[in-house]
Amino acid sequence: MKLTKKSHACVRLEKDGRTLVLDPGMFTEEDAVLGADALLVTHEHPDHFDEGRLRAALDANPAAEIWTLRSVADRLAPAFPGRVHTVGHGDAFTAAGFDVEVHGELHAVIHPDIPRITNVGFLVDGAVFHPGDALTVPGRPVDTLLLPVMAPWNKISEVIDYVREVRPRRAYDIHDALLTDLARPIYDRQIGGLGGTDHQRLASGASAEL
Repeated sequence: MKLTKKSHACVRLEKDGRTLVLDPGMFTEEDAVLGADALLVTHEHPDHFDEGRLRAALDANPAAEIWTLRSVADRLAPAFPGRVHTVGHGDAFTAAGFDVEVHGELHAVIHPDIPRITNVGFLVDGAVFHPGDALTVPGRPVDTLLLPVMAPWNKISEVIDYVREVRPRRAYDIHDALLTDLARPIYDRQIGGLGGTDHQRLASGASAEL
């Protein structure tokens, strides 16, 4: 499987000539969704869900489909009947040849005064886990964790403890648009030194073979 990092929380996974795109949002390049055979969206926040980009992907490929939670699906399903699928915690499905499990139910707490919304994580082919905006532990071994490294709802000690609890073989940074280049070495050193796993990051557009 080939993993390509796109800006912020979006990644592209490619296998056997097919492409799965996760969480294309407002910070993501407009071309991130083009050529997608399937798309997964963890929740409705605009840095993960850009309706215009998703509509463009579905228009460009009439066979493309989306799997997401109800708050997102309700906004897209009327225009694309039969191509937008609602999923929740415990579900499993196949999308463009990728086997996907759904883990998690709620967005992490931003502030007690802000109501929590739903959020799901996706485990792809039993190997790559994208948690969205939560520190969800999938309850089974994970080879590659896509790590939300910087967000209004987390702090670095929580990120380190999350890596320790999931215990992936490797972790790649996502949710990093708010992290300046000046701070990168601090995060790399602390997560890499204390997380107990192979911690890596990819520049937008860079790829790795998993």
